[in-house]
Amino acid sequence: MKLESVELRRIAMPLVAPFRTSFGTQTSRDVLLVRARTDVGEGWGECAALADPRYSAEYVDGAADVLRRFFLPAVAAVPDLDAYAVGRALAPFAGHWMAKAAIETAVLDAELRAAGRSFGSFLGAATDRVPCGVSVGIMDSIPELLDAVGGYLDAGYLRIKLKIEPGWDVEPVRAVRERFGDVALQVDANTAYAVSDARHLAKLDPFELLLIEQPLPEDDVLGHAELARTVATPICLDESITSARTAAAAIRLGACSIVNVKPARVGGYLEARRVHDVCAAHGVPVWCGGMLETGLGRAANVALAALPGFTLPGDTSASDRYYATDITAPFELVDGHLAVPTGPGLGVEPDSQLLDEVTTSVEELRLR
Repeated sequence: MKLESVELRRIAMPLVAPFRTSFGTQTSRDVLLVRARTDVGEGWGECAALADPRYSAEYVDGAADVLRRFFLPAVAAVPDLDAYAVGRALAPFAGHWMAKAAIETAVLDAELRAAGRSFGSFLGAATDRVPCGVSVGIMDSIPELLDAVGGYLDAGYLRIKLKIEPGWDVEPVRAVRERFGDVALQVDANTAYAVSDARHLAKLDPFELLLIEQPLPEDDVLGHAELARTVATPICLDESITSARTAAAAIRLGACSIVNVKPARVGGYLEARRVHDVCAAHGVPVWCGGMLETGLGRAANVALAALPGFTLPGDTSASDRYYATDITAPFELVDGHLAVPTGPGLGVEPDSQLLDEVTTSVEELRLR
């Protein structure tokens, strides 16, 4: 293939309810979509970067800038383009994994659409549907939390993840466990704690959680290894895992026994599959994390979550968990599962009318 032009489209997606974590509260998403036009067809990618650099160093305006100034010219210069060539072309540029993932996904979507092959088939999906969990943000009160969790369980979600932070951890977990019994339950700290909090985090052990996700800062891998020796609940790494290499190192150091694979955080679905393979080789279970994606990003995540090493329910969730109206046909929960798309490429298409309604800007970059 040859990359001929790229559309950078910004859309504003209001959330059905505020989503609060230890790093801030979101009420809407400013999403950057990448539409790659090649000589064999077009493909879509979604950039997972948030509006400001709080969850990670990346943010939407920065992703658009690095794509425009550096990444797209480098990819367009590749004479025989495929998804693997995107990674090689962008290797000289440091970081910006979410921007890299967006253009890689768009190129891969175009490539697979032209070949009539689905994301799931290409990645190695082992099932036609995946079990789904849901991420529950920090609430103003425990009764509000219990109402939210009850609603998600009634909807059919198979696993509950509670966001936690200092001051909102043991008591919310206790309340959920006491109200809902042996529901599959885990927590996510988004780096909010320090190694010195080990004894406090150990107070979560009696609740038999599936895991504690990313309790310490992302660069404190040794701290996670120390914490894992103190806390009985399995430690899962998220933000610390930026590649298959960092996953292998964390596993070898004993910093985690479970890994959350977020394709956007590792530079795309090709590296995400490598992370899966490394973890599988070490007997470490993985699950697919989410970044409040639209139907485009959700389609690719569901396909990834169908790989055999994804043995825990992910944060894929149904479309209506976050959006009243999605830009694609909605993903709907059936018996706690989402169906893996089977159509060419991502297997979903944005609805042009809905897309136009939420679009805030469109920039067309001609590269040839």
